[in-house]
Amino acid sequence: MTGIYFHIPFCARKCPYCDFYSLPYQRETAEAYVGAILRNIAAYEITDDVDSIYFGGGTPSLLTIRQIEDILNACQKHMHLHKPEITLEYNPTGQRDTYLRQLRAIGVNRLSVGTQSFSDDVLHLLGRTHSAEQGKHAVLAAYAAGFANISCDLMLACPGQTPERLSHTLTELMQLPITHVSAYLLQIEDGTPLSRDAHLLSLCPDEDGAADCYLQTVRALQKAGLEQYEVSSFAREGFESRHNLKYWTCEPYLGIGAGAHSCFGGKRFSVPKDAKAFLMAQRQPVEILSDHPCDTEERLMLSLRLRRGVDVQALSPAAKKKLPCLIQAGYLEQNGKRIALTAEGFLLSNAIIAELMM
Repeated sequence: MTGIYFHIPFCARKCPYCDFYSLPYQRETAEAYVGAILRNIAAYEITDDVDSIYFGGGTPSLLTIRQIEDILNACQKHMHLHKPEITLEYNPTGQRDTYLRQLRAIGVNRLSVGTQSFSDDVLHLLGRTHSAEQGKHAVLAAYAAGFANISCDLMLACPGQTPERLSHTLTELMQLPITHVSAYLLQIEDGTPLSRDAHLLSLCPDEDGAADCYLQTVRALQKAGLEQYEVSSFAREGFESRHNLKYWTCEPYLGIGAGAHSCFGGKRFSVPKDAKAFLMAQRQPVEILSDHPCDTEERLMLSLRLRRGVDVQALSPAAKKKLPCLIQAGYLEQNGKRIALTAEGFLLSNAIIAELMM
């Protein structure tokens, strides 16, 4: 099964912490960009069944219903769709209940709502344009519109976030009809406005405080029935993100759009972060990142980021010797023939995985 990712780079306003490729929204440019997506859908020959379609960004919900429907119709025409999970990232700014009903009517069946926090103080410091109340309204309106699969994004260890404010956010979140949560520790990326703002940086929790935020979130979500299945992902049973799991299980996915990444056709490649080049080309330009993706070592590294872990026999003899120490420290746990990172281990996942791969 193959997944399709569409990168929609337009934003009404760029968040100060964001390092993703994005552009100011302009109606004419967005229309031309959708036209380029349609050309690329027709240009790629996908013989595999497609079981996931994901609209990410940027802010995909800036597209009109007609534009999204045109893309989905092109997928239907040129691909073999197999009961696809169709996700769209949704910005909760404003009340757009009719838009949500129309999204559901054209076949979008999973919504990822960028709530980030349910504390207005934290949202303000993050530079978000919506309020906590608007975040809640967006989820409830989506549910009323017929969405049975709703995910919320949470930002952890961000400016102004205290254990009390995080507890409030988690309590508010658990009262909503959601099936999935993506909880990300804030990364301070070089070149972003946040990285240059000494005041905002001083309001971020330190490394120990960030770890506490993460573990507090893991405990609260699991208590509410959302089990951790990946380092940043939690879901009710049966609602794991089909599309996002492809990134960790080495299933093929094709990214279309400026800045999109792919693991498709036996290669790993990316599209340059250049909307003009994407608009001009009949078929999007790509930069090859790897001619041999998903070899044994890479599969092992990616699998260790999943809560289900890996078979012990997949590890080298040297790695097996390190397991008792890591288990005793509480970073790994063994269940039969499988080993997996614990929540505490996920906090140090890069270092632990690197140690096991040596």
